[in-house]
Amino acid sequence: MEKKRGKLLVIGFGPGAFEQITDRARRAIEESEVIIGYNTYVDLIRGLLTTQEIVRTGMTEEVSRAQEAVRQAEMGRTVAVISSGDAGVYGMAGLIYEVLMEKKWHPDEGVEVEVIPGISSINSCAALLGAPIMHDACTISLSDHLTPWDTIAKRVEAAAATDFVIALYNPRSGRRTRQIAETQRILLGHRSPDTPVGLVKSAYRDRQQIVLTTLADMLEHEIGMLTTVIIGNSSTVVYDGLMITPRGYQRKYTLNSEEQRLRPSERLQVAAEPWSLSAKEQAGASGEAKSVQPDFPAPASYSASSSSPLEAAMEALQILEAKGIVSGGYAGSAPSAVANPSTLSAAVNPNALFEVGVAPGIANKKFTARQMALLAEIAGEQGEMEYTPHHQIILRIPGGDPERVVAELKAEKLLVFPIGDVAQIKACDFCNLEKDGSIPVAEELNRVIGGLKTPKELKIGFNGCGMACYGAVLEDIGIVYRKGAYDLFLGGKTIGRNAHPAQPAAEGIAADQIVDTVERIFREYTDKAFPGERFHKFFKRVGTVAGFRHEEQPAVAVADAVCGD
Repeated sequence: MEKKRGKLLVIGFGPGAFEQITDRARRAIEESEVIIGYNTYVDLIRGLLTTQEIVRTGMTEEVSRAQEAVRQAEMGRTVAVISSGDAGVYGMAGLIYEVLMEKKWHPDEGVEVEVIPGISSINSCAALLGAPIMHDACTISLSDHLTPWDTIAKRVEAAAATDFVIALYNPRSGRRTRQIAETQRILLGHRSPDTPVGLVKSAYRDRQQIVLTTLADMLEHEIGMLTTVIIGNSSTVVYDGLMITPRGYQRKYTLNSEEQRLRPSERLQVAAEPWSLSAKEQAGASGEAKSVQPDFPAPASYSASSSSPLEAAMEALQILEAKGIVSGGYAGSAPSAVANPSTLSAAVNPNALFEVGVAPGIANKKFTARQMALLAEIAGEQGEMEYTPHHQIILRIPGGDPERVVAELKAEKLLVFPIGDVAQIKACDFCNLEKDGSIPVAEELNRVIGGLKTPKELKIGFNGCGMACYGAVLEDIGIVYRKGAYDLFLGGKTIGRNAHPAQPAAEGIAADQIVDTVERIFREYTDKAFPGERFHKFFKRVGTVAGFRHEEQPAVAVADAVCGD
């Protein structure tokens, strides 16, 4: 009689709850003669077992489980090898194949093998947290029992540097306690301490626990072998207790409108995605100098010396990034932030919205009637003008022509500013220009760093006298002109329940030193801050900026507000 051909069913049964086990996994368990698995896994599926023979082993006996499974299958039996999550993700599937390969197994002659997929921890835990893995993600096991720690550390470093959402498996055990702490240290070298982190223990099981925390505070919570740690990327946010990663860094969709500004056929065109490989290849083929673009996000300022159409398109993207619109352009007031009109005009999309800030000057706050008439004429019936608390007018024009608009605005002696995550000089009116001793310094600051790209919007407040009535001491960087010299304030926070003034950093800085001092602070912030990290958080994290040491703000008791949260 011909010997019965054995079968190996390598089953991933998901998180452990019955409703999360696939129909094929249930049927495979039912048709098996032998169930082989780790003790805890056998207990999780006990409700599905009937007359099957059970072979239970301990946690570190994976090899013996695989060898026993192959031996039983070679005897002609149908054998189920069970794994939680997915059998092919840190499960038993690979080890089963390794044992078979060692025995010179061939699929058409030896035992039959079927790998049955299940829901992996990265998916089940992400569903409980919200939607944290909507963009590129990776899984890393912190167990160094079989993988050298140096290799694991390199993988963590690479994933952190390239902004992957990261799911950490096997983060900590009774004997492995330092690996998760070292991983946190590596990640903090690349990401903000406020990066959202989700801790999910025993997903979909009776003892399920879900904690939403931050990268800085994650070790304050319980983390063990049954915990999966999901670490967000630079765009991950927390909304009403949910951890959410936007679908893309460069958004080609608009959420506050039923009608998308880019039609479906336009979204895949190279002009709408200048960060793509095709766009870079086109730039190279056209004879333009190839340049390496940042992976995320697009730069907010565009150098007048740059002439690549690709760079112009990236500039346009940044301006409209806050609105989810892809095309457009702007020109800044400083030479380092002035757009090249000839390249910007190629990036204009008639369906896009051109957005730019306009002011009569840094010190001068008075628009002339002619200037206002020009703004109204440029805005037309479809555009709009918004006056801001910073003595600027934000001009928004559907289908605007940046080259023409910027030229007309500058011809009327108006300053033009980029909108978004840039440095903005906020100056008082110098008592209607009567206290004018420090106006040249304010204008020089704007010329040097005004409109330049920052990790997060950076406001530099400037007061022309010691009264500081314009509130410079509340801003990210505050400058107060007093007794012929300048006082410097750093790290203010103007909004929120824990709003606080900036700390006094220095007094009596000479006029010929203050601009250089602020520029050093600006450069250090832009070079070392995490993406999206506000200045006051950066200052607190690094401790010292340009030689100025951070001091903890005194705790403030906050009473419940009559309105708001």
